[in-house]
Amino acid sequence: MAKQPMLKFVTVGRDMPEKRAADARKDDFHEIYAEFAAQKAAEQASRCSQCGVPYCQTHCPLHNNIPDWLRMTAEGRLKEAYDLSQSTNTFPEICGRICPQDRLCEGNCVIEQSGHGTVTIGAVEKYITDTAWDNGWVEPITPVAKREESVAIIGAGPGGLAAADVLVRAGVNVTVYDRHDRAGGLMTYGIPGFKLEKDVVMRRVKLLEDAGVEFVLNCNVGKDISFQDIRAIHDAVLLATGVYKGRDLSGPGAGAKGIVPALDYLTCSNKLGFGDAVPAFDSGELNAEGKNVVVIGGGDTAMDCVRTAIRQGAKSVKCLYRRDRANMPGSQRETQNAEEEGVEFVWLSAPKGFTTDLRVTDAANPSAQLGPVKGVIVQKMRLGAPDATGRRSPEVIEDSDYTEDADLVIKALGFEPEDLPTLWDEKDLTVTRWGTVKAAFGTHRTDMDGVWAVGDIVRGASLVVWAIRDGREAGANILATLDAARALAAE
Repeated sequence: MAKQPMLKFVTVGRDMPEKRAADARKDDFHEIYAEFAAQKAAEQASRCSQCGVPYCQTHCPLHNNIPDWLRMTAEGRLKEAYDLSQSTNTFPEICGRICPQDRLCEGNCVIEQSGHGTVTIGAVEKYITDTAWDNGWVEPITPVAKREESVAIIGAGPGGLAAADVLVRAGVNVTVYDRHDRAGGLMTYGIPGFKLEKDVVMRRVKLLEDAGVEFVLNCNVGKDISFQDIRAIHDAVLLATGVYKGRDLSGPGAGAKGIVPALDYLTCSNKLGFGDAVPAFDSGELNAEGKNVVVIGGGDTAMDCVRTAIRQGAKSVKCLYRRDRANMPGSQRETQNAEEEGVEFVWLSAPKGFTTDLRVTDAANPSAQLGPVKGVIVQKMRLGAPDATGRRSPEVIEDSDYTEDADLVIKALGFEPEDLPTLWDEKDLTVTRWGTVKAAFGTHRTDMDGVWAVGDIVRGASLVVWAIRDGREAGANILATLDAARALAAE
């Protein structure tokens, strides 16, 4: 009888790929985790219990067939594992790197609930696909037949690219419009290289380009081309713009120089990684070197900012968050990595205002009096009763204010949608009271004929993996709609 390759969680402990030491990694933007070796990947995959109800799969937004490709990995059938992984996920190597597995698949692993430590699903997923690239198993996209219909996708982030993949495989002509000079959206310019090295994203973009997807970059819809013109040119339009408008701060001194949005700061850093000239970095505006840096926020974007500041040579880096560690929205793994690299977290703290160098230049214009930021006036908080989401609400502790020194303050308070109906002069585009585009669940159709919408512009700021799911679903629905129209025309 063949030896049982699985259910080894009782005798084999959980193990992650080797992580570079903090002192070695905090001076560069390379990924911090090494690759699994084949034997280690097989060993860790063999810990899967192959449970009858795979909660890991259920809690994955893409419903990846995780138990089966773990078994294939344990048995050394890596090409089959990749083929199965790729069948439900457009970017498995990206999800393996940046998904919050602790909140999704790994956080719902059955053996984790029994105290044995979860299977390292994300690391194995990354290993499988990186191995596929190394061995030439990632095949070019070759449609069976070319079609006449064309689809416009506005936004080259994960949702738009996932939809483009579905459509171009079916032979549809796809044109992707994006405001940036490179495709990838937040995967390219929002997420730092130490979590997702950019060649990983660019090779997927090239795969789509080689398949015939046309990228129209440096293109602001509503300015360089109208939304109405895009609709007139194409048979269908998919909105995948994401949400880029950062939430702002209020309070005295909030308009001071040196208080910057998180996305501006991260985009600047990522452009440097590509070798681009970035005047805002050279001038010191978006450069943390030698500065006391304070990042405000507790999500994954805040973690990206504090760890970037460390790598830029900041004098000190502190993260203010109004709740405690247990109630922060960001990944606990990323928080630990940040602490190892020298970031100080100031829990139960919120900004009340900012101290500045005052230079009175115009008494009629108070904002003109603000010089560079010098500090953050911090008010201490405590946790009160739970709010509607079940999280305990922060309450101000009176007379607890103090000041943190700060030469650079980064606002990482989350993102909101831009006012697309106004920007695009399209009043018929229906949005919710939060400003997100209204789209039907499952099909992703909007109220406008021939227009779909996916990702953060519908959900609000969310995860890459949800955008991928939305893009795949919308691509399939657009394809079904085009098929139906073609059949009707043939009658």
